[in-house]
Amino acid sequence: MATANRRGQGAHLGESGPAAGDLLLLATQMRRMNGEINRLVQEFAGTHSLHATDVHALAAILDAEEPMTPGRLREHLGLTSGAVTACVDRLERAGHVRRVRESTDRRVVHLHYPPEARAAARAWFRPLAEAAATARERFDEAEVAVVLRFLTAMNDELHLTRPADG
Repeated sequence: MATANRRGQGAHLGESGPAAGDLLLLATQMRRMNGEINRLVQEFAGTHSLHATDVHALAAILDAEEPMTPGRLREHLGLTSGAVTACVDRLERAGHVRRVRESTDRRVVHLHYPPEARAAARAWFRPLAEAAATARERFDEAEVAVVLRFLTAMNDELHLTRPADG
């Protein structure tokens, strides 16, 4: 598939028929789910005197496969260095993140999500986890594998829509 198609400019989006109806239903359900997750994120942010972007930063730190640095966080969130510094400052003041210099190069800062902050977030987002577990029970292993494949592919495609410089 060409890059233009991956950026949402493909001819398939102008089609009609059953495939277009399925795409519309899928898009509608994804928007509904995104709205519900955003509601939880906004409530968590408001309760903890954070911005929604701060919660996205926490998720990025939590999901990182290697220790997160402010530079990698900037790239992930698409923010300026100053905005990331302000975000990390808020998170650190609120006790959600610790800056740690772990290497011999003291300029390298890793961002850690402390266990006590993880516990607070886990408690807040428990309804989301419970909803996922309840929904999961409605599907067999093969169906869950397809859903995971779809979500992975969708995230990969969405990643391609990012600007080349960020």
